[in-house]
Amino acid sequence: MPSALVLIADGTEEMEFTITYDTLVRAGVVVQSAFVPESGGGSETPVSPPAAKGSRGIRILPDLYFETANSGPDKFDAIIIPGGAKGAETLSSSSEVQVLVREYIEKKKLVGMICAGSLAALTSGLPKQPLTSHPSVKSTLESEFDYSEDPVVVSGNLVTSRGPGTAFPFALKLVELLCGPEKRKEVHAPMVFPAGTPW
Repeated sequence: MPSALVLIADGTEEMEFTITYDTLVRAGVVVQSAFVPESGGGSETPVSPPAAKGSRGIRILPDLYFETANSGPDKFDAIIIPGGAKGAETLSSSSEVQVLVREYIEKKKLVGMICAGSLAALTSGLPKQPLTSHPSVKSTLESEFDYSEDPVVVSGNLVTSRGPGTAFPFALKLVELLCGPEKRKEVHAPMVFPAGTPW
């Protein structure tokens, strides 16, 4: 059964986190969320993670604290980095997260980034390739990557997307890549998207 780790920090965009997490669970993916503090995580791990305060003030209780030893590509098939300006800054500036991004890419595991979470592609030193992001960080990324304004961009095992409005196609693409196109169809149907929705 596929597994995924969804990172979260104070300031993470709630829709990008919850829609991705929920959609993966619907597909039978074993999902865990890990709280990354502003310091980027570290050796001293408290017993229980605090509730992360999202970009709109909604509090979300993560499953566990982020620890690199328990977050690698030997433990999960995918790592997901949501956006939200403050949350994305915390996640993309974490040296531990950057190391993991490179490890997942090297091990051919999925790396998902949405919205400003795509900044982690830059801070992790990923090579120039197709990528998208929230328009607010386009200027930071477009000279270093083959920037696209498509809702979801797949480049090898890197999957990027644009923002809250593209969270569903982003999550469904992750389901397809982790579980196959038939599982994507199975998950998609009961969500009852309006007729003509392009995903």
